[in-house]
Amino acid sequence: MAEHRSHGKEWMRWCDSCGTLVLGGSCSVCASDTRAFEVNSPGDIRPAMAGGEELVLSLFRTHFGSDEALRNKAVFLNKVAGEDRSEEIIVGGAVIGTLRWELESRKFILELKAEGASLISSSACSNVIHCGRLSGHVKGRTFPGSVITNVTGDFQPGDPLVAVSGGSVYAAVARSPSEGIADAQKAFKVKDVTRDQFVAGPDSGREAFISANREHIRRLESNAVSDIRSFAKGKRQPVTASFSGGKDSLATYLLAEKAIGPMDLLFVNTGLEFPETVEYVREFAAERSLNLHEFNAGDAFWQNVDAFGPPAKDFRWCCKSCKLGPLTEGISTRYPRGTITVEGNRSLESFSRSDTRFVARNPFVPNQTVLNPIRAWSAAEVWAFIWYKGSGYNPLYDKDYARIGCYLCPASLGSDWERTRLLHPELFARWDSHLRGWAEERGLPPEFIDHGFWRWKSLPPKMLRLAEDMDIRLRPESADKVSLKMVKGVSPCAAGGHSVEAVLRTPLRRDHALMQDSLRTIGDVRYSEEFDIALLRYKGATAKVFAGGQISVVAPDKFLAEELFDLTVKALVRYQMCTECGICAKGCPRRAIKIDGGLKVSDSCDRCGKCLRSCMVAHYHDRILS
Repeated sequence: MAEHRSHGKEWMRWCDSCGTLVLGGSCSVCASDTRAFEVNSPGDIRPAMAGGEELVLSLFRTHFGSDEALRNKAVFLNKVAGEDRSEEIIVGGAVIGTLRWELESRKFILELKAEGASLISSSACSNVIHCGRLSGHVKGRTFPGSVITNVTGDFQPGDPLVAVSGGSVYAAVARSPSEGIADAQKAFKVKDVTRDQFVAGPDSGREAFISANREHIRRLESNAVSDIRSFAKGKRQPVTASFSGGKDSLATYLLAEKAIGPMDLLFVNTGLEFPETVEYVREFAAERSLNLHEFNAGDAFWQNVDAFGPPAKDFRWCCKSCKLGPLTEGISTRYPRGTITVEGNRSLESFSRSDTRFVARNPFVPNQTVLNPIRAWSAAEVWAFIWYKGSGYNPLYDKDYARIGCYLCPASLGSDWERTRLLHPELFARWDSHLRGWAEERGLPPEFIDHGFWRWKSLPPKMLRLAEDMDIRLRPESADKVSLKMVKGVSPCAAGGHSVEAVLRTPLRRDHALMQDSLRTIGDVRYSEEFDIALLRYKGATAKVFAGGQISVVAPDKFLAEELFDLTVKALVRYQMCTECGICAKGCPRRAIKIDGGLKVSDSCDRCGKCLRSCMVAHYHDRILS
């Protein structure tokens, strides 16, 4: 969709005759020349749905007293970097402003661009100032109130303004309240400048968007259908569709259905889904008489959250216990010979998916091959295709949710959480109550929850700055129940070699004899029931693990001591905090693992390490201990 990159910008195209975004090279309706315009990278533009469009219009009504200039115009949104939700507002083939969710005030703010100021200048009945001639380099300058000749409306510092000076219109921001602004030394700051009158073009809507991009949509569909058919042809494994209830999985199913016909739907019900999502998925399957396999996690999240604490953007322990665990078990049971699953993964969704390929193997589900037919599509292309096919979609999108997932997911935005509070107060209340109880136990202030600091284990710079600005204490008064205390770091032994000593504390207490099963995946283990101690041998090094959590490692050199200590800690955290998701057992090539009240490993284990790499607890052991 984007034509090229330049300094963090993307070129998009607009048809001024039809008044809508054009995804290909030309408009399918009028075949007229399209106009290029810039947006910020990565350029994953999406059409504003009903709730999003109303949000944009309400911001203009709030600040400027009118939304007349934007009414009945095609509105698109483009996600950009920010503390929380930050999106460029695109109208008439130009960025007219940016809407942002401000974490401090917990409300949406509007940052006006020059094209937006020009567009609304004639209809705005508030937040408008008229000035004398502004000379010199204007953009970025702060001006005194003495240059203002007229003020319309009441506003406060930080509010967006339209500043008119002669034939020029500027996007500005107030530095002083409207009352008394004429006497202020710092009255307003000019943010953006344009000398050309901006016109949004003709009224336009969904139908115009579909029509203008019809040929482009057909090409996308043809290529994706061909890819699916080519791979699936002659394969013995059945083709299934991963169906989460989101837009991407919907588009993917519609493509796969055209390629090879109806197929089974796989839906992982994490136990944390929105009611609308569950209802939509079930109705979609029923309307098409499709076989829906709903793999349920039940109360897995609530059974584990006390041990692990709240999930975080950098500590998503819940994904494996609530998603991969049920999926692995479900596919193993329903498709013992494996399955080819079409999924809606897109490269533009996140940095971690930027290298998504058409064919992928699921490392946690060994008998599942994944096809990603829309990997290179933009969000706008996904919506254009869904509307072109005339398919119904999850109603949450019209409530202004950009992504559909678990309602309490830490990866969701603060603005989404506020929307959930209004839409589903009972779901909000349960998680909010748990978070506040968790914070109170650790002596953390309520603001730690109010402003979303719980969503990170390691806070990014933007959140650290916010905490400093708001004087919010981030260090807990009491530590989590999981802890690792170093008694002696890696140091030379008197008898030669190097040693490490530490004490590990974990909240769950399983039979200590099971410890040897987890350690067996590393090396040879001997266990003494009389003394309740396990001895692990690994590459000429040894580790002693006691029932009280004491760990003692001795190795010929420093590096091997560090390696064995790290592996031992991972194994012990894994044995004590195993969620019994079963991913490791399903992925074990030698069938050496059984889940029965915890992890049990037979002598057939060859210590390939695959189970350790697939274990959520081992993967996040450093976060659990932090």
